[in-house]
Amino acid sequence: MKGPAAPVVVGVDGSSSALEAVRWAADDCTRHHAPLRLVHGYLLPTHGLPEALLTSTEVRRAIEAQARTWLDAAAEVARAEALGIEVTTHVATWGAATLLIEESREARLIVLGSQGLGGVTGLLVGSTALALASHGRCPLVVVRGTPPPRGPVVVGVDGSPASEAAIAFAFEAASMRDTSLTVVMAWHNFMIGSAPQVEINWDHVEEEQQRLLAQRLAGWQEKYPDVQVQRVVVRDRPVRALMGFGEQAQLLVVGSHGHGGFAGMLIGSTSQALVYHAPCPLAIVRP
Repeated sequence: MKGPAAPVVVGVDGSSSALEAVRWAADDCTRHHAPLRLVHGYLLPTHGLPEALLTSTEVRRAIEAQARTWLDAAAEVARAEALGIEVTTHVATWGAATLLIEESREARLIVLGSQGLGGVTGLLVGSTALALASHGRCPLVVVRGTPPPRGPVVVGVDGSPASEAAIAFAFEAASMRDTSLTVVMAWHNFMIGSAPQVEINWDHVEEEQQRLLAQRLAGWQEKYPDVQVQRVVVRDRPVRALMGFGEQAQLLVVGSHGHGGFAGMLIGSTSQALVYHAPCPLAIVRP
């Protein structure tokens, strides 16, 4: 993660969901003494314009005026949520995903709402989030649901070194929020139901998962002695397990990919599913 002076960047498109993301980000900026940067990117439509009535310059001006209105409203929301934080705004003639990936080079976090307006000037949040999870240079937070204010931070761990960055992010988040951390390792054997003749020593598998989890957490509890940690090893599909624990969480943290899949897959199926269905704000942390 970048230093505390790096901004938190929010993609704004005029939707109520984007304003929820602004509120979440403003609160995070207060905790980290970080500036807030509100951005909007758009592409000029290439067809469907009444050319006899509108020129490309007029269209650009109209879109930029709308973007400025949205950004000004979002800035007011941010300043009301967190007095004293530095707020800046920026409009660019780039697609939302391209703009936010570029912003991620200097950002501490990129934050999105869970639903956007779509269309010419709105964010297509799902596709934008997946692009950022695959290609962004900083953690991504998708603000979803209404999390309990005193709920734990929950992090999904798969035993791979790729989850180390997610663990680091989760410990810091729990410490900054003065709350506990639930570390979930969910494992599911693909042979269940497909090869009933294979006998599996489930106790041995669970012991191995516990050992892997202990390895992944080694040193982190010493670094964050203020964070109470609950370790959970559960035999379930990761998405279902994390959805369940996320019901009571104020933040759910996952890595962008881990074990399994093909080398060309830049975002794992678990994090991809949670972008659309997580019951609380979701942080996706690339290794």
